[in-house]
Amino acid sequence: MIADVGAGRPRPAGQGGRVTRVVLFDIDGTLIQTGGAGMRAFAETARQEFGRPGGTEEMQFGGRTDVSLVREFFTRHGIEATAENFGRFLETYLFWLDHLMPRLEGAVLPGVWSWLHGLRALKTPPLVGLLTGNLRLGAEIKLRHYRLWEEFALGAFSDDAEDRNALAGVARDRAAAALGGPVAGAEVLVIGDTPRDIECARAIGARVLAVATGRDPLTALRRHAPDFLAPTLRDISPAEACG
Repeated sequence: MIADVGAGRPRPAGQGGRVTRVVLFDIDGTLIQTGGAGMRAFAETARQEFGRPGGTEEMQFGGRTDVSLVREFFTRHGIEATAENFGRFLETYLFWLDHLMPRLEGAVLPGVWSWLHGLRALKTPPLVGLLTGNLRLGAEIKLRHYRLWEEFALGAFSDDAEDRNALAGVARDRAAAALGGPVAGAEVLVIGDTPRDIECARAIGARVLAVATGRDPLTALRRHAPDFLAPTLRDISPAEACG
C-alpha cells in the first residue's frame, strides 16, 4: 500500500519492521527552490561559451544529471562532446550558478528544517546524505546559500556518474563505508520530487518518499507508486516514513 494523503495526514505503509539506516535527499524541488538559478546558468553558458542563445529552452531538467544535460545540449546543437567542451561548459555553468544564486528569489521548501531536526531526534538516527544530479560543487553552491550544506554527511553527485540511476549505488556504497558494513536497499529511504527520483531509488531497492514540491503534481507521482506520497515534507513526519 502506498502511503498517501487521504483526508490530510499520510497513511504509513507497512514497513515490516525494517529500520531506516540511511536517508538520501534530492536537492532541487525537494530541499530548495532556487528561482531557476540552475536553468538560467545553463542558458547563460550556452549563450556565452557556445553561441547558442535560447539553446536550452526545450530541454527538460527535472531529475536529470548535469552531465547528461550538457551531453543533450551538445547533441541538439551538433557540438562535439569532447572532454574540453564538457570542461568549458561545466566551469562556466558553475560560475553563473554562483553569480545567480544570491540574485534570484528562492527558498528552503516547507518541512525541510523540521525533517532534518526530526531525523536527528529519532531513537536511532539514520545517516543523512544527498542523492542528486547536481555536480558536487553545484550542490554545495546551492545548499550553502541556504545554510544547508553542513546538514549532510555524504552524497552522490553528477561528478560520480552520468546515469542518475547509477548514483543510487554510489550513495549506498558511501553510506556503507561510513557505517562500517553493508547497507541493504530496504534500509535506505530516498526523498525526491520527480518520477526519476523514484526510478533511481528503485535501482537499489530503496524505499521512496515522493513530495509534490517540484514540477510534478501528486497525480503524476502517484502513477510511479512511491512508498510514501505527500504534498510537502510538512505533511509526513520522519517517524512515519522511517519506520
